[in-house]
Amino acid sequence: MIGQKELVGAALAISFLTLTVAANSSALAQQGRQFDPEAFRRAQEEFNKVPNTPGDGPYPATIETDPTLPGHVIYRPRDLSAFAGGKLPILVWGNGACADDGAAHRLHLAEIASYGYLVVAAGHWRSGPGATDGPAERQMPADGGLPPPATSADDVKAGIDWAIEERARPESKYYGKVAGQSVGVGGHSCGGLQAIEVAADPRIKTVLIHNSGIYNEGGGPISGFSVSKDMLANFHTPVIYILGGPTDIAYANGSDDFARVQRVPIVLANLPVGHGGTFSQPMGGAVAHVSVDWLEWQLKGDKVAARTFLGENCRLCSGTEWSIERKGF
Repeated sequence: MIGQKELVGAALAISFLTLTVAANSSALAQQGRQFDPEAFRRAQEEFNKVPNTPGDGPYPATIETDPTLPGHVIYRPRDLSAFAGGKLPILVWGNGACADDGAAHRLHLAEIASYGYLVVAAGHWRSGPGATDGPAERQMPADGGLPPPATSADDVKAGIDWAIEERARPESKYYGKVAGQSVGVGGHSCGGLQAIEVAADPRIKTVLIHNSGIYNEGGGPISGFSVSKDMLANFHTPVIYILGGPTDIAYANGSDDFARVQRVPIVLANLPVGHGGTFSQPMGGAVAHVSVDWLEWQLKGDKVAARTFLGENCRLCSGTEWSIERKGF
């Protein structure tokens, strides 16, 4: 059972990670915040103590690495026997800050896996119980900008290639079990920008952008990572933006993306929890539940899950802290 102290530590870790590494320096200055390396280190240590969770879905999840896909972390149902015949959809994931830690969002991703998904996150297993690699040090540039991404959109996309290859490899535990035609991409903050890049892949069936959006002013503060609103043309399937309300530093960028997209069905869902979302909460919190419903609808055709988003009386439409906008449905 996760205790209150562990939850506080987790929340601190996510808050510091996203507000000091994924945020740009000008936004921090406007909020009167400064990067405190020692506080960040302590917060990370607290989050590392939070137990891994199996999710609350019907297929308890496990976290692992695989020598056939170095530099990635895999979340899957422990028991794969229920997925014979190709019933295991794929979700590939980009981390906040484009960090090289595929376990940075482990509570959220394990929750999704527990509903019958193969989730592949870019980055080594660098945090939390069972971590196989030590933490990676990232030096903040002297000019106050952000460091170059430690992972790339190609690293995210590699998860798709691997999963589809494993589906066809007779020696693989995933042989004949992966739904190669049901592929989603998601990501948080900088990882959301990676997801927008990967969205151009014709194998992608849906895109989930968490607390992110393409910068409204120029290419953005991330060294070596150029993005522009032209990338929104990558979308060819339904998209959901999940933002943290007006206090989310990505709120303006993500809202502008939503306003610009016209070619595909798109949802903008807001929960006023800030840039860190609910990634630190048990089972990934409210954002993970909404993400599961979106994937159940988009990758499995579940019409009951679709009611979370569609109709005048949709589950996010009233009676909750969520707000929702929709186009193209």
